[in-house]
Parts: sequence; C-alpha cells; structure tokens
Amino acid sequence: MSTLEFNQLILVNSDFLSPFANTLTRDKESAKDLVQETLYKAIANREKYHSGTNIKGWLYTIMRNIFINAYRKKARHQVVFDATPNDFLLDSNQSAISNRAESCLQMKEIESAIHYLPSIFKEPFILYFEGYKYNEIADILHEPLGTIKSRIHFARKLLKEKLNRF
Repeated sequence: MSTLEFNQLILVNSDFLSPFANTLTRDKESAKDLVQETLYKAIANREKYHSGTNIKGWLYTIMRNIFINAYRKKARHQVVFDATPNDFLLDSNQSAISNRAESCLQMKEIESAIHYLPSIFKEPFILYFEGYKYNEIADILHEPLGTIKSRIHFARKLLKEKLNRF
C-alpha cells in the first residue's frame, strides 16, 4: 500500500474518531488534541499497519492507548500545591538536642535479644543486619537461599516477641 493510499484511508476513517475521543475525554478541546495525536501516531507508524486489516479498529486502539498512557502519566505527576504560609521557617535557627541515652538503651536491649537467639538463626540475622544481601549470606554460610530467608524470617519473629514494646 502506497503512502498516498494509506493517508487517504486514514482521512476517510478519521471522522469516526471524534465521537470516540469525546467519550474518552469528555472535553471538546482535549478530544481534538487526542484525535490529532492519534492521526499523527498512525501516520508515523504506517509500516505497522497491515493491508486488509480493520483500519477503524487499528485507529481506535491507537487512540485508546494514547489516552490511557496520558491518564497514567497525569496520575503519576499530580502535584499538590501548598498555599499555607511558610513563616515558621524564618525562625528555624533553633536546634533540638536528641536524647542519645534512650536510643543507646534500646540498642543494648536489641543486641541482648539478638545474643540470646539460637545460633542457627543468629548467624544469618547478624549478617543481614550488617547489610549483606540474602544471596551473599547463603554463599558465606554455604546454605540454600530459601533456608537463609526462612531463618532470617524466624529470627525477626522471635525478636518481635522478645521486644514487643518497640
């Protein structure tokens, strides 16, 4: 199919796109933009159209995909504007002093609870706590990956029972 024949086929079938665009967008200007972008994409991707297939269905699919992609992009990039005054930032030179004693006591309790874990759970959990990944721990301890994951899971479960107030 030549470019001229393809363009004429699209022009003949472009009248059917406007009502569908209106149903999708519910806004005349947005619908016009959608039709225009659909026609552009159809012409740009002419080589993907196989002669003899349903041109209306092909154009409807392009339009629907453009609409869905735009909707998803819009949903991802929704911005919430905060119109509240930011006067409180003017006096932000005040500094707060953290209470390190409480956090040190909590850390000692956690370390004590880890110390009393059964060694089968303690070794993989300590390595995980130090930042190793599951597969690295499995290599270090020469154990299967699933075993390491379950041991760390059970270690967490035991620690939650012992440290129920955190």
